[in-house]
Amino acid sequence: MSYFWWPAFAVEIQLVIWLRWMKLLTGGQAANVEAFGMVVEKIGAAQQAAVSLSQGKSADNVARRYRRKVRANLRRLSR
Repeated sequence: MSYFWWPAFAVEIQLVIWLRWMKLLTGGQAANVEAFGMVVEKIGAAQQAAVSLSQGKSADNVARRYRRKVRANLRRLSR
């Protein structure tokens, strides 16, 4: 189990938070869509994490799945 990717993950999370704030601060329809999507995404991710952990998967496995979602958000918001 390697944890060398965690610092990069933390930076990616902060970038996504910052990019989302910028989108929300601009207001309008894009901000509304982003806000709604954030809530839906967070609920789905929490449910998925709970199921994975209840099936005996490791926390590292759950974090890696979260990282894939964070990276997808980073690519989407960076356009």
